[in-house]
Amino acid sequence: MRKISESTVRRLSLYLRFLEQFDAQGQATISSAELARRGGTTSAQVRKDLSFFGSFGKRGLGYSVPELTARIRDILGLRRTYRVVLVGAGRIGSALIQYPGFRQRGFHVRAIYDTDPKKIGSGWNGLVVKDARQLESDLAREPTDIAIVVTPAEAAQDVVDRLVRAGVKAILNFAPAQLVVPADVVVKSVNMALELETLSFALANR
Repeated sequence: MRKISESTVRRLSLYLRFLEQFDAQGQATISSAELARRGGTTSAQVRKDLSFFGSFGKRGLGYSVPELTARIRDILGLRRTYRVVLVGAGRIGSALIQYPGFRQRGFHVRAIYDTDPKKIGSGWNGLVVKDARQLESDLAREPTDIAIVVTPAEAAQDVVDRLVRAGVKAILNFAPAQLVVPADVVVKSVNMALELETLSFALANR
């Protein structure tokens, strides 16, 4: 398969959400035009995005909602569950651990770690915050698929280095830090200040 851009993957994720809504409403088929309208793109872009992964739909009839939903779930790897650990028991971590969408999509947070003695041992949404010093030994016993890093910026690189050495290959980073990882490790960073600045730009330049 040719290399797929991140923007294409993001649009597939959006298409899946729309398709699930249509499926819940009992809608049997959907056109590329309707998916495009909901996703803020064009029919041609929808067809191009899907064409990377095979042939979908029938000309004049559109796409079968249940079939396309199932295919996109397969493409996005959502037919399995993923073990997730969270490092950093702060306010953002608290919000993330309570977000029901993770489990609904198959992302199961199995452990939370922190270095603050006041937080270690406390209960978080059915889990107990563990001492971050246990991280390597725990991951040796129970490898994880994805780690979420919600630490202060100055601690993030050290935490990520430890996760990488423990075999973690996918990291979602909320720390305001530029992280360095090996080529075989995928890091996605969420910079909320940056997102707010893009909104500020949009408001200032209307």
